[in-house]
Amino acid sequence: MRVKMLGMLTAVGAALTFVAGGAFAAGGAAAAAGTPARTGYEPVLNPGNFLRVINNPYYPLPVGRTLTYQGVRDGVTQTDRVHVTAQTRVLEGVTATTVTDVATHGRKVLEKTTDWFAQDKQGNVWYLGENTAALLPSGKIDRSGSWQAGVKDGEPGIVMLAHPRVPDAYRQEFLKGSAEDTAWIVNSGGSVRVPFGVLHHTLTSLEFTRLEPGVIDQKIYAPGIGIVGELAVRGPKEVAHLVSVHGG
Repeated sequence: MRVKMLGMLTAVGAALTFVAGGAFAAGGAAAAAGTPARTGYEPVLNPGNFLRVINNPYYPLPVGRTLTYQGVRDGVTQTDRVHVTAQTRVLEGVTATTVTDVATHGRKVLEKTTDWFAQDKQGNVWYLGENTAALLPSGKIDRSGSWQAGVKDGEPGIVMLAHPRVPDAYRQEFLKGSAEDTAWIVNSGGSVRVPFGVLHHTLTSLEFTRLEPGVIDQKIYAPGIGIVGELAVRGPKEVAHLVSVHGG
């Protein structure tokens, strides 16, 4: 495991250079979604090329589904409940599915987030924005990281490609100085154990943002479910494991 992780961290430098250089899969996906991207990162989406369902194998969001994760973040144990609602929101002319994410420690709410996603006809799942509210120890609310496509130069990104392959790299979101997450596919295949069984044919990505240069996160996806595990492979300890899936 240590050898594999060191290999991933050695290779990530090349991937981040690739991402920083602007060679994003999102550019090609934007063209597939309807209109070629302009100069720089500015994908133009064609609302007529989007579906009302999200059924990408590695990022399905059926209405009514709830995924529950348990883990540790900022030194505190927490439970995350991600729920796919029946609500929608129009962003950049695209009707997006509303997904809520509530993180708690016991009965205390740590953070509430609302995300918006939509899938194009090619199968790419686009990330169109988020509103986040984290409760700080001072009692104040931190809304940094919130953004919406088409608002104050916010640009949509891809949260999962239609046909992800090693070493695909792509932007997941973009609002300069606030939301600049990027991802890189590093492994395809393998299995992972969850409380309700063993999941096969998994997909692994590394995520990075220049806003937190000392942090690299790993995510594992399983077909038919989506994210089943997260781990900070560089930076402060952070881990989350899927413990249950209901509905949808």
